[in-house]
Amino acid sequence: MAIKWKNMTITKCKTFLKHGGWRILVSIFFGLIAFYFYYIIQDRKYSYTTLETLRLSLLADIFLIPACVLALQAFLEQNARKRPVDASFTYDDWKQSSRKLHHMLFFLFAVLLILSVVSFLNLIETFRRADNWMYTLNYSSGYVRIFAVFITFFPCQITLSRFLAKQLDLIMANTHKANQKVIDDAVKAEKRSVEAAIKSEQLKVDLISNVSHDLKTPLTSMVGYIDLMKKEPLSDTMTDYVDVLSVKAKKLKEMIDSLFSLAKTSSGNIELHPEPLKLNRLVEQIYADMEDAISASDVTFITELTAADTQLITDSSYLYRICQNLVENALKYSASRTRVFLKTKSLPTESGRLIQFEITNTAGYHMNFTKEQIVERFSRGDESRTSEGNGLGLAIASTYTSALGGRFDIFIDCDQFKAIVAFPIAQDGTIAGKDVS
Repeated sequence: MAIKWKNMTITKCKTFLKHGGWRILVSIFFGLIAFYFYYIIQDRKYSYTTLETLRLSLLADIFLIPACVLALQAFLEQNARKRPVDASFTYDDWKQSSRKLHHMLFFLFAVLLILSVVSFLNLIETFRRADNWMYTLNYSSGYVRIFAVFITFFPCQITLSRFLAKQLDLIMANTHKANQKVIDDAVKAEKRSVEAAIKSEQLKVDLISNVSHDLKTPLTSMVGYIDLMKKEPLSDTMTDYVDVLSVKAKKLKEMIDSLFSLAKTSSGNIELHPEPLKLNRLVEQIYADMEDAISASDVTFITELTAADTQLITDSSYLYRICQNLVENALKYSASRTRVFLKTKSLPTESGRLIQFEITNTAGYHMNFTKEQIVERFSRGDESRTSEGNGLGLAIASTYTSALGGRFDIFIDCDQFKAIVAFPIAQDGTIAGKDVS
């Protein structure tokens, strides 16, 4: 039993010393020494000269200051153990704790200062009433205590400020860790989301590519057999049926080819063949190739080609398809007896030029969609779907433009629809930022 009690006592002592108990013991030791010197000053206040009193006071202060500082540190450590600075300790908690500790220190300083002043006044009164002329009239033992209060206050204030600064640093470190964790979690979540979106998009592209490829073989056979049927002697009714089948089969083949090409371009698996060309000449060629369809429509086309140089280096077949799809889109969805404007522009920039192709038409339906919605695959502005089209024209134009390094924009103002294809051109004629090698 005695051994157990001894072990427990040793353990408690170690714990006490580990948690700042040594500061309390040293503080008590220094405090007793300071008290001893002040006791001598008080006991011999009638016989000591001012110089002797100041010397003893200096010795007392040398021990009093570390005694007060160590006692304050022990108190602050104990207070910190009760409420450690962890993730739950906020800046408002620190501010409230800081205000409370400062108030306690100032209150203690005020009490000690009042006691010192009262003691000094009492000393003056004692000398005034003394009738023993053997006493030396010396007030130094009184005002050295007032000075001692001020001398010990400032080191204690510095100690408290350093303690609070360390706590604030811990709070900032915890806040930084928490914010960094939130940022890391957000980045990881965004990365997973992007990876999932890329994977989903790739699956869709692969699906479209595979389905388009698998549909090509039977469709080619169907077109071939339809052509053979046209060569056989058929009745007028059967001839009409075969003609309708031929038209529909060709449109279906065009849509499958477009879908396959769109999927291939979206995946980035395309091979470009850049060559010098002039945008004005390309637009004129498209207009000439589609002159029969334009003449057959009741829509008037107006071309406004810039007189500036519109030469650029890019893949002519892809750019041709972009502009052609936009013209076809205007033919399909323009209101009857309206005008379609085809424009080219060459605008100077800091690094070169900006070449644009613009097409503006008046829609024959209510346009209640956004740019993002209309460039989706199979998305059509004509919700009634009474007009021709498969919803791939603008999607192809947007995807091909991005593949060439350009910018595709759509602007909608009431019933006015404007599509812009823009290419930033460097000094050497290549599309800026696009590797055409």
